[in-house]
Formats: sequence, C-alpha cells, structure tokens
Amino acid sequence: MDQIYIPKNRVGFDIGNYVVIKILKDEYIEEPAEKLCFYGINKLEPIKLHIIHEVFRVVDKYTDNLENVIITGSFLEKGFSFNDIDIIIVIENNVKSERISEDIGDKIGVNGHVMILSGKGLIEGLNTDPLYQMMLSRCVAKKRFFYKTRQTINYKLLDLHLLKSKTLIDNFYLLSGKEKYNFVRNMISIYLFLEKKKVTVDSVNKEIKKTFGVDVLEIKNNVLNKKSFLKKYKFVYNMVFDSILKGIEHGSK
Repeated sequence: MDQIYIPKNRVGFDIGNYVVIKILKDEYIEEPAEKLCFYGINKLEPIKLHIIHEVFRVVDKYTDNLENVIITGSFLEKGFSFNDIDIIIVIENNVKSERISEDIGDKIGVNGHVMILSGKGLIEGLNTDPLYQMMLSRCVAKKRFFYKTRQTINYKLLDLHLLKSKTLIDNFYLLSGKEKYNFVRNMISIYLFLEKKKVTVDSVNKEIKKTFGVDVLEIKNNVLNKKSFLKKYKFVYNMVFDSILKGIEHGSK
C-alpha cells in the first residue's frame, strides 16, 4: 500500500501524531501450512508472520542442505519501527548473502541483513559472545533447535565489543535514541556475561532499568538527562572495562 488517506476532520488525531497501520482481519493473510518455531516470543502480528514465511521461501531458493534459518532483532519487537530484518542462515555450504538480501528487498520491500554461519560457528558464538546469546533468546526459526553450550570468556573479544559502547560517551547528543539503546544494551550484555548470568533480551532490559533507573523506552525515545545518565554510564563502562583488562592481563601471564 503506497498511500493511506486520513480525513482532515478526524477525532483523536492531531497533526504530527504517530499512527500504526494494522490489518483489520487476520484472515486476509492466508497462513502457510509450515509452522514456525518461536523462542522468547508469544505472538507476532499477522503481516510479520507472512513476511517471515516469504523470507524462508527466498532463502530456500538459494540454499541446499540448509540446517536452519533464524529471524531475530528489532523486527520481532511489537509494532512496525524496524528498518530491516536480521536473518541468520545456518549452513555448511557457501552462500551468496548479497543475492538473498537483494531478493528479499525486491519481494518484501524490507532490507534483509543476512548472516551466514555454520552450525559449529553458531555454537562457538553462543559459547563466547553475549550478543549471540541475546539474539537467540528471542527469535523465530524455520526448524526447532537446541544448542548445548558451555560459556568460555574471551576477554579480547569482549574488549572489542565494549569499545563500541564508548561511542555513547563521546557522541551523546549526536546519537538517536535507538543508537543509544544499542550501545547501552551491548555494554550491559557484556556485564551480565562476565557475571556468568543469563543474557537474554529480557534480562538485559531489566538490568538496564535496575542500573540506570530509566525505562528502555526513555532511552529509545531519546529523553535522557545527559548529566545523570552519563555519570552512571561511565561508572558501569569503567567497571566492565577494568574487569576485562584484569582478565586479559591474567591470561597473558
């Protein structure tokens, strides 16, 4: 749908209000026979389910001996504020991710951010990288999966990840609310991982609320008080950095 007409004389809507466009009846979208596997999600909007099935059809066209396809990221959050779809393709063969991304964009009108991983590579990521754990804590998969993992702390890898979050300190006013949230989430996921706690979308968001005393929506809506927030942020950042540095120094002895 290219255009949506809202009458000038409308009750309850002022100029500049945000609106969400929803399908009036779910039955307008025919549900494919193939069932999806949900992890950390209760339900999705019907249009998103339709998009996921379409993504799986595109991926099937370009792959053989496929192990799994996993949809994750902001696409799965409530509403329609996502910019792209994060797609993990688990396969041993080489796959041209650019072709898949282009085809998804042409068919769906939403960019596909495709990551190609082997089964072994995915397990290694889950063992060593808190971001992998968080990604798979809330996802939709083509096939049911169970990965037995054993946490291994790679301090140098965590140091590289943490460095990304320093951007918030140096560029507070230049960043959007979503960008700030991503940097905060990145730092807190590393903190939980070092504490050997569960790293999920929910556990990270709860820790953000507990640590900074602000709701996730306040960060995303970019309504933070710079002075008070950055004071806490720098404290946590330095604490996590010191923990990583000690781990690196200890590992080099």
